[in-house]
Amino acid sequence: MSLETTRELPDYAANLRRLMVRQGWSLAELSLASGIDERTIRGILNGGQRPQNRTLQRLAETLHAPTDELFQDPSVMAHRLFDRATNPVVDEVVVAQPALFRGWTDRDYDALYSRFGVGGALTREGTVAAAKQINRQRRVLDQVALIMETHEADLLASIVETLHKRVCVAVEDETLEDTNPV
Repeated sequence: MSLETTRELPDYAANLRRLMVRQGWSLAELSLASGIDERTIRGILNGGQRPQNRTLQRLAETLHAPTDELFQDPSVMAHRLFDRATNPVVDEVVVAQPALFRGWTDRDYDALYSRFGVGGALTREGTVAAAKQINRQRRVLDQVALIMETHEADLLASIVETLHKRVCVAVEDETLEDTNPV
């Protein structure tokens, strides 16, 4: 067994355990729901075997998670869990205003949960404002993607390049002002 394989196996195990806990499922329940033998799942949880891709896919589907989540570095997932724990009001806003979050991806939610308001966690108003800003970014990126597939792609690229240069110059100017004492 190579060092690389040894490093990967604990990630499968940690991620599978985390997903099982999130669903509140035991080994037997996961086995029954997925149709995967308990010994196979136990082997994954113990780090004793490298699971086949179709096994990981079936486990992820059963656990209502993207397959990629089984490949995540657990330390990255710890940041995600921390962000969610420190911004509990986000869940309340998501439940209260589901239309605001229609079509959101995990990446969108991660961006929202990782934000902070003045002095700490987001307020309800701050959560709504941040969600609206993320929705605006999503709309603009969708529009850019569409334009980049048309005859206007070169024009858009030159506009974006010009704006980028302006922003970079403005940031450099602000940085210089901050480092020069008055």
